[in-house]
Amino acid sequence: MFTNEIRTEIEIEGTAQEVWDTLTNFESYHEWNTGFVQAAGRAEVGETLQITFSQKPGRTMKMRPTVLVANPRHELRWLGRLLLPGIFDGEHRFEIHETAPGRVTFVQNEEFRGVLVPFVRSMIEGTTLSMLRRVNADLAARVRSRAAA
Repeated sequence: MFTNEIRTEIEIEGTAQEVWDTLTNFESYHEWNTGFVQAAGRAEVGETLQITFSQKPGRTMKMRPTVLVANPRHELRWLGRLLLPGIFDGEHRFEIHETAPGRVTFVQNEEFRGVLVPFVRSMIEGTTLSMLRRVNADLAARVRSRAAA
């Protein structure tokens, strides 16, 4: 089985609860998230989410990942698949680490597995990594703006 993993992180001024609430309010993604531009569902283990993501402006793709972990204020993890297991699976993890009062480190990690991974490695390490960094910045800005309101 081929694998490839990418990881991003950002410091966010806000509490773990504020970050969790923003991250799991899927219906508001269209207002602030330039990577996951639309989403619906509930952050509960076993639930299927509906996610539309945009790696490049004007180009979107839909997926229906299953929530694997929903640990409020700490971790959200889902698994998305292309067609059948083992072709191209992506396990996406969002982690929230409180580092000081009112400050967290937010980590996104995605592990891709499957026979297609070698053929899309440059997209994973370029376009997808760039998208995750945008999501981090968008999340930090959203939490900051909501706290200021």
